[in-house]
Amino acid sequence: MILVGKGLQNMAKIIALFNNKGGVSKTTTTFHLGWKLAEKGYKTLIVDTDPQCNLTGLCLNADKNNKLDNFYKENKNNLKNSLSPVFSGALSPLVAANCYEFDENKNLFLLPGHIEFSEYDATYNIAENLTGSLIMFKNVPGALRNLLQMTAEKYGFDYILVDMSPNISATNANILMESDFFIVPCAPDYFCYMAIDSLTKVFPRWDRVYSQIKENDVFKSADYKMNSGKPQFIGTIQQRYRPRNGSPAKAFSEWIDDINLLVQNKLVPVLKKCNMIVSYDSCNYDETYNLINIADFNSLIAQSQSNNTPVFLLTQEQVQKSGSVWENMKKNIEDFNQAFDCLANRVINATK
Repeated sequence: MILVGKGLQNMAKIIALFNNKGGVSKTTTTFHLGWKLAEKGYKTLIVDTDPQCNLTGLCLNADKNNKLDNFYKENKNNLKNSLSPVFSGALSPLVAANCYEFDENKNLFLLPGHIEFSEYDATYNIAENLTGSLIMFKNVPGALRNLLQMTAEKYGFDYILVDMSPNISATNANILMESDFFIVPCAPDYFCYMAIDSLTKVFPRWDRVYSQIKENDVFKSADYKMNSGKPQFIGTIQQRYRPRNGSPAKAFSEWIDDINLLVQNKLVPVLKKCNMIVSYDSCNYDETYNLINIADFNSLIAQSQSNNTPVFLLTQEQVQKSGSVWENMKKNIEDFNQAFDCLANRVINATK
């Protein structure tokens, strides 16, 4: 018998960032939102569940001197290895993960991803379709949530932000359904519109699957219990648009409006029916559930990645610009800072 889940005093709030379309700034948002929450005094863990490991690379400055290659050779502390006691069938129990602290922000930590984490998807698939005969898989659905909460207790985390990959795999179904809240980052284009439309079918399907799993006697006897509630949709973040006079340019504005209407008229009713949504009137934003608009800061994002630093902490020395170019960059840095400060406050308010 594996003794877990008892006596966990610090129940961190797990927030998944998900869209089944790539290129919507999930990783950038996870990194900067995590940094802002930590700045505000909330001990925060950012978790890389995307096998592409972009968040891990960003945090570890992977482009310099093969640092990422050396990291994986020298360290075994990553998401895949932390879950291996369950997924490898070992008899040893899960233990809290060892996380990496940011020198510049003592409240922010990283649980690195691993490209081989995708190999666990077959196991998640089997567990989802378990009929009762394969008891060895009973601990799979609750493993990640329990690992994260054990880790939260060890470090005293208040928030755990999970950067998810852009697909509708069994792994992602588990990550999202075992979270407490979720955010859908968006880009103002046709493909993101179609992705949001597809999520109106995906989320109810995941809800049905996990409702059935929780009623299965095999999983009721699991050592690692699943989320007793359902993840709550906080809202969308509209990003990656070109601004004009402080607002999205017309072509982008039209797509933002279309996506907001799609969320309001189709996604929100579906999530309400599933009991998977926070109440917008208690969160101080409107029925479109648009948390915030954040313009495209392409050059600043590149500088952020190059310097292993959040955009709002970039210095003139780091960007190596002067004169009017630097003055314009300074204004954009402050705009970015204010946007993420506002986003962090709204996330805090929505997750109370």
